[in-house]
Amino acid sequence: MRSPDRTAYGSWERSAIVDSVAVKARPSRMRADASRNRERIVTAAREALVEHGPDMPLDEIARRAGVGNATLYRNFADRRDLIRTVTLSVMDRVAARAEGLLDEEPDAFEALRHFTHQAADERVGALCSLLSGAFDRDEPELLAVRDRLTRAVEALVDRAQAAGQVRPDVGAGDLMLALSQLTRPLPGTACVDIDHFVHRHLQVFLDGLRAPAASVLPGSAATLEALRRPS
Repeated sequence: MRSPDRTAYGSWERSAIVDSVAVKARPSRMRADASRNRERIVTAAREALVEHGPDMPLDEIARRAGVGNATLYRNFADRRDLIRTVTLSVMDRVAARAEGLLDEEPDAFEALRHFTHQAADERVGALCSLLSGAFDRDEPELLAVRDRLTRAVEALVDRAQAAGQVRPDVGAGDLMLALSQLTRPLPGTACVDIDHFVHRHLQVFLDGLRAPAASVLPGSAATLEALRRPS
């Protein structure tokens, strides 16, 4: 009886292994590509929301993300789904930055300063338009990340005040309100490249937070809870 051709069998076996690895690798690459596409869409949507509000053109978002409309709709069922995802993404990233600075930056005012500029880079100013009724703001996932963000930002402000570095007549709501107002283009303008001015004006605002205070502020400190109440 003729013995098996081990050379041929070994070649076939190696080929089968290579093919098996390739088959397993293709879905992995496809998942990675899909994840990158989704992230690009969310980033583009965040920028468009800052400029145009919740009525931003979805075609424009797809163009900015470098994907086709079909890819956008494959990832997000509709405008509401996309806005919800962007909202969660912004809040999660901003909360993570605040928590990281609480752990890593020993100087309380420096932590607050870094957070303010980093939150501006995250386009946190888009949150007001995102939370304008496009979806249920009381859903558990949104409440969880909102509470996480609230705790972290309040801790940054409280720590700086306890250290005597921030005036006592301001609250976390004052900080987030200033961030919201200063990270959105002026109404009726096409001022999309505002980063240079944003960080400049945020630094002026931060200087105004320092203790001792140079003036008496009208009204009372804004809290994040007060900002969430309907007017």
